[in-house]
Amino acid sequence: MYLKNLSLFNYKNIEEKNLVFDKKINCFVGKNGIGKTNILDGIYHLAYGKSYFNPLAVQNIKHGTDFFVLDGCFVKNDKEEQIVCSIKRGQKKILKRNNKAYERFSEHIGLIPLVIISPSDQDLIIEGSETRRKFMDSVISQYNAYYLQEIIQYQKIIAQRNALLKYFFVNRTFDADTLSVYNDQLQGLAKSIHEKREVFIAAFLPIFHNYHQKITGGHEDVAIVYQSQLQEKPMLELLNESIAKDRAIQYTSCGVHKDDLSFEIESHPIKKFGSQGQQKSFLIALKLAQFEFIKTRSGVPPILLFDDIFDKLDAFRVSKIVEMVNDNTFGQLFISDTHADRTEEIVKQTLQSYTIFNL
Repeated sequence: MYLKNLSLFNYKNIEEKNLVFDKKINCFVGKNGIGKTNILDGIYHLAYGKSYFNPLAVQNIKHGTDFFVLDGCFVKNDKEEQIVCSIKRGQKKILKRNNKAYERFSEHIGLIPLVIISPSDQDLIIEGSETRRKFMDSVISQYNAYYLQEIIQYQKIIAQRNALLKYFFVNRTFDADTLSVYNDQLQGLAKSIHEKREVFIAAFLPIFHNYHQKITGGHEDVAIVYQSQLQEKPMLELLNESIAKDRAIQYTSCGVHKDDLSFEIESHPIKKFGSQGQQKSFLIALKLAQFEFIKTRSGVPPILLFDDIFDKLDAFRVSKIVEMVNDNTFGQLFISDTHADRTEEIVKQTLQSYTIFNL
């Protein structure tokens, strides 16, 4: 699995750029703000149908222009996949596979396995539960299209139930029968989503621990704990118990849309008790475990994007990543860095083919 070439037109700060890539390692070097991360994000955009850093598509159009176009040729199982993503101001985004537009973007998820490791991954630790749920859902959706449809349907029904609760509040009325229709629909979806998340975490944890030990030398006790209200009671029981509260606050206060992952070090939240280095190691292990998990499920090594991660890694952790590259753990790599000399020194150690793009 690799990206053969990429064209970007009016994407973020890039007016026009056409790039042909090495099958193994590709490095973008240059000063901050020159567009290194934007190229990586363009690659991500083609794999997921949206930006990693700004999911509002229209905000990725270059200032002073009316549209952007991303065009990439991927090779998967010896077959070329031409993916084009474009949007014009005031119009809907278009995503095409081999000149045929998708009716639903969700149909594209999983076709191009890809993992990005970026400084913005810190949000997984410092932000709220929604960020960690999205991470979990993103990984599962890469290999389970039915799960993604369940998530979409669940969120749709939650929005409808919330609208009904708001209607009840505004109009000082209540209809238990109408509410129960939504409750019944949510019950089955929530049970299925919860079960798939539990299966995922059980399979993911050993892979995560393995990578964390490789990166740190195994001197820290870390954990990922799945937290869900459905571990205590079935969805329908939770909904029935929270009716009074939901009517008062006008939204659904319980369910799998409240699930979270607790990131811990020595049995304490890593957000409060982990140093910057410990948090960095945790996140890199998390993303490399995501890579390995998707690789195992799909049978294809995902494309791996390293966005400016060497800037804060010590020599030991860099050497461990180099070892993984030489072991052919990874497929195609894309690396961004501000220091050309440092980048070349690192990639030379991999003994793999590489191309360096000086921006």
